[in-house]
Amino acid sequence: MKSFRTELAFELEKRQEFINITAHVEAAVEESGIIEGLCLVNAMHITSSVFIENDEPGLHEDYSNWLSHLAPHQPEQPYQYSRPGEDNADAHLKRQVMGREVVVAITNGMLDFGTWEQIFYGEFDESRSKRVLIKIIGD
Repeated sequence: MKSFRTELAFELEKRQEFINITAHVEAAVEESGIIEGLCLVNAMHITSSVFIENDEPGLHEDYSNWLSHLAPHQPEQPYQYSRPGEDNADAHLKRQVMGREVVVAITNGMLDFGTWEQIFYGEFDESRSKRVLIKIIGD
């Protein structure tokens, strides 16, 4: 069995943003040379997420609105986490809803997706440098 590891790095412009990273993950699978195996894609920040969904802007807007309703970003809100001076409790809660990582099967050297599936990075706290881990194992 072979193992391959790489990271994506990028800068985000908004506090809450969804980025389609599918092409980057596909490139990593190709670079790995693995034909049959598994690909883990993991957000490397506690206020971010990796998830699989349809690449449709209206759906992304719905997610953004829904998450903002579930956990509004209002630093003056009575989040317990805000007591020591933190102002991103909402981002931690949003991450729990959207998930930390995805695992996708690799078949015949390609990500084995269902119809319309794409991989997204979701950020819920501040624009700054971000990283995503890609770990691929197989033969």
